[in-house]
Amino acid sequence: MSNLVHSFSLDAILEEHRRSRPENVASICEGQILTYAQLADRVIRLANALEDAGVGKGDRVLWAGQNHSGILECLIAAGKLGAMVCPLNWRQTAEEIAFVIDDLQPKIIIWQEREIGDPVKAALASAKHRAAQTLALDAQGAGSYEHFVTTGAQQERERVVDANLPALVIYTAAFEGRPNGAMLSQTAIMWQDLEIIDIQQMSCETRFLQCGPLFHIGSFQVFMAIFHIGGTNVFVRRWDTQLVAEAIQEHRCNRAFIFIQTAQELAKFNADGRYDLKSVCTASFCPEWDAMATIIPERSMFGYGQTEVTGLLAWTYYGLGKALGRFGKTGPIAQIRIFDDQGNELPQGETGEIVVRGPTVMQGYWNRPELNAQRHRNGWHRTNDLGRREADGSLSFIGPKALMIKTGVENVYPAEVEACLRSHPAVADCGVIGVPDEKWVQSVKAIVCLKPDQQVSADDLINHCRERIASYKKPRFIEFADSIPRLPSGGVDYALLDKNYGGGGYPGGSTRQH
Repeated sequence: MSNLVHSFSLDAILEEHRRSRPENVASICEGQILTYAQLADRVIRLANALEDAGVGKGDRVLWAGQNHSGILECLIAAGKLGAMVCPLNWRQTAEEIAFVIDDLQPKIIIWQEREIGDPVKAALASAKHRAAQTLALDAQGAGSYEHFVTTGAQQERERVVDANLPALVIYTAAFEGRPNGAMLSQTAIMWQDLEIIDIQQMSCETRFLQCGPLFHIGSFQVFMAIFHIGGTNVFVRRWDTQLVAEAIQEHRCNRAFIFIQTAQELAKFNADGRYDLKSVCTASFCPEWDAMATIIPERSMFGYGQTEVTGLLAWTYYGLGKALGRFGKTGPIAQIRIFDDQGNELPQGETGEIVVRGPTVMQGYWNRPELNAQRHRNGWHRTNDLGRREADGSLSFIGPKALMIKTGVENVYPAEVEACLRSHPAVADCGVIGVPDEKWVQSVKAIVCLKPDQQVSADDLINHCRERIASYKKPRFIEFADSIPRLPSGGVDYALLDKNYGGGGYPGGSTRQH
């Protein structure tokens, strides 16, 4: 029984909320308001229903829907059983969703009809894997998610929860030509919660407008921190300017997942002042927004991290305005080193791979044993990112070792776009670069070589990509060329492509690495 004395899990947090703050509102979602006591009751029912449906240790549940309080219910309930929940990137195409279904092989799929039903249904039809059960989120009666929850037994069953098992799977961008599912434990989530609670000064009085996509670790980590501290998560299914304005006014949200572009959108939408947005506290973004929100001293959520480590590890909050490296300093729950290719630590000022260790590091990628062996070596997680330690100990992120383009808040990996272009029968070769974009940081540009006697327009190739990968990944510009420059190793010479075709603006302000 000694292991129980030191046990702690997401379910333990919820059960403590039930006792210490039972009437506090845990979530507000599409008209449904749940207190922590009510949420705890639903999680018991859901865990029992999942167990009766055959879900157990190591099994997967796929959430093929937009933002919803059910994601929290599923994560805690599945975690009680040692199972994992994966929030799907619902912006993907049917082909991309089918890949995730076949790769993850979930036992249960919870899916949403509204707005995203067509690609999800097409993926369910084309995927080779057949889930034991599919549950409709926005339906009633038999076969619906709500019916499934209410049919679960009310009585708690005796279980020992292992918080170190994988509980959450988030698929990363396809930096090696295909996405990989990073497996994160409850322990990792809880450690990250505590850091965010401190930096953002959260409390049980925090009402957070959850409008960022929960398939992104940036949104997910804040969502979980609100739960951990006993605050209220107010859900809108996706970013929609009117829905966001209505939610802030109606529920008096005091925090929100808002950055400069979305603040500008809200300010323009609410220029006539018809919505009262004064309750929401944010950093200063622009004069129009600042006049309608409550501006507080910046407590920066910017820094260095990745999905594989449950979010950020270095924060500009530590050493704000003083650090030499613009990605801040390491937080209190991680170690960061800079290694050369042989695994030796490099001195300050020298560029190498960022490696990390700590409780928030992933348990590995789902079903990728060879890649896991590469990324976890000699007691360190290899991030596949380049950086350097500055003289004051702060971190500078230089750029990914794997090539990456940043468009808005999305990461696009050339390998995936190139693979899509090469699937067109007219394409012989191609290379994909990022070109500077004042609004989106970068836009995707493809340089394409056609096969002899083949003809195809740039628009045709863009549409070919739009049908097969998420829209933000498709090339915005295409130029045709006779050949693609190659390195002695045979790889694409991206530096020369950048030089010849206007590439630049890559993350970290760096030129691309070969």
